[in-house]
Amino acid sequence: MIRFSPAPEHAEQPIPKHLWKVAALSGMASYLDAALIVSIAVNLAIYRDSYDMGVWMAGAISAIVTGCIAVGSLVGGRLADMFGRRRVYNLDILCYAIGAIVITLAPNDIVLFVGVLIAGLAAGADLPTSLAVVSDAAPPEGRARLVSFTQVMWVLGIVVVIFLGYVLSDTGMTGARFITGHLVVAALVTWQLRARLELPDEQPESTVEENAAPRGIELKNVWNRAALLPMAATFVYYVTWGIGANTFGQFGTYLLVTVSGASQSLATGINLAFLPIALVLTFVFVRVADTPWRDRLFYVFTVVQVVAFCIASLTAGALAGMLVFFVLYQISNPFAGEASYKVWSQLTLPPDTRGTTQGLTYALSRGVFAGVAFVTPALMDYSASLLLWLITLCMAASGIAGVYVIHVLIRRSPETTAAPVKGLGVART
Repeated sequence: MIRFSPAPEHAEQPIPKHLWKVAALSGMASYLDAALIVSIAVNLAIYRDSYDMGVWMAGAISAIVTGCIAVGSLVGGRLADMFGRRRVYNLDILCYAIGAIVITLAPNDIVLFVGVLIAGLAAGADLPTSLAVVSDAAPPEGRARLVSFTQVMWVLGIVVVIFLGYVLSDTGMTGARFITGHLVVAALVTWQLRARLELPDEQPESTVEENAAPRGIELKNVWNRAALLPMAATFVYYVTWGIGANTFGQFGTYLLVTVSGASQSLATGINLAFLPIALVLTFVFVRVADTPWRDRLFYVFTVVQVVAFCIASLTAGALAGMLVFFVLYQISNPFAGEASYKVWSQLTLPPDTRGTTQGLTYALSRGVFAGVAFVTPALMDYSASLLLWLITLCMAASGIAGVYVIHVLIRRSPETTAAPVKGLGVART
């Protein structure tokens, strides 16, 4: 029987305003990551027609986004631990802006490919680095709230790009350039604000400058039980959950049109209509992230999420079933999704190698997502029902992995016991 530890008697500690600024500027990594992926998906048909792009180039550009984010996460997280998170934190966003400029001004598909390559690598590098920066700056009693706020930015990136794509759907290449152009502006403004941001002194960077190797950057500190166990568990959770989330992120509209029989405008409208639900509920997750309700709600909504995919599978993608699916999925996703992965990673991974270890889990997961995305259209054409049931199994597996993280890793983590006021909802059996 599962019992929960009681909530603390006293109120949560307030978080200083300057730390919310750190979280927002770090969350721009998530915003720009999501916005890049979705903007390429939204604009792909326009690029194909405007550049007379072949099917293989269209597929390569779609795959290279996820692949480059995977490589960037692996390399960027490692560089941040080696040379200082603040230094890499500022450089990542500038490189992203350069890539977004190339995409926006691209005269042909080759230049577009180069821009996607640069922006994808930079976006991937910024993800683990920015989360480590938030964790370094956050007090123990507010770390989960600040880390989970980056997920608000991730959802916002999706909402903004899909909204712009819907509004500018009849403007062709002009609209496509406007969508990616807003990424340039967002990245440059973030770069300027990050450069002026006051952050705690970083031991790794200062130690590197003194030509002494900091303890945290040695690779042997990654390959030990303290790092490997939480890295493996959070990876299993994220990769199994992300197969479903990434598939519907990239091919949700495609499935609604080709399998459910919806028109292009209806399919886009369905996605847009349900996204605000996820955005509002992600704010709710932030509010409860440092309380016992964070993990209690995970138990409830991971079941709701599996039920949502079961409905989609049982109805074989029929439009009525998909409408029910989207409602349940957007309700459950904020409480049993990427936000949980981000918080659990920062609470369980060793602080001195957070960039490297989370970079590894991001990289491996995104690599799997890229491979799954490559075969998804063919599998959907063969049997949409089979595809949906496979995703349902992945979602069920993510729920099991999440329960393990809560019951074993969160309970053992020093991050959950370091402060007298945590309220992290440790579950007991």
